[in-house]
Amino acid sequence: MSVNDLSSLLWRERELLEMLVFKLEEEQLLLTAGRSKWLQHATREVEQVLVHLRTAGIERTVEASSVAVAWGLPEDATLRQLAEGADEAWRDVLLSHLGALTALTSQIADLRDTNLTYLRAATRATQETLATVGTATVDPFAYGARGGQRVPAAAGARLFDRQG
Repeated sequence: MSVNDLSSLLWRERELLEMLVFKLEEEQLLLTAGRSKWLQHATREVEQVLVHLRTAGIERTVEASSVAVAWGLPEDATLRQLAEGADEAWRDVLLSHLGALTALTSQIADLRDTNLTYLRAATRATQETLATVGTATVDPFAYGARGGQRVPAAAGARLFDRQG
């Protein structure tokens, strides 16, 4: 294993983080558009990317540990410590990876927080709507197929006309 392998793993992790940003933005678009029907699919895709990220993180940790030992650094050296212990060319590469990973992580945290805000607002709105439905007076009769006659309403979903 080498620093070249570590760099390849870092590129893979960056790609996965970029995919996570995309999936979180996709989830946000669904939330803001009120398209909750598709939200479960977007959430499942986010979870799938997170599984791949966990695996990539473990692989990177193992490889970074191997590089650190080879360079005479502590086995649990951070990416910054590896960059500081590297020659000039690898220092630039590793610091570039570190900067990109840090920026992506910050972007992901912001998207996560925004999405949580939208989800909480949607939950609150749903709860408020359900609270008002329970207090409405419902006529147990409905109009028949001919319009003029009133027949007992069937059990099940109903539409409420609050204008009339």
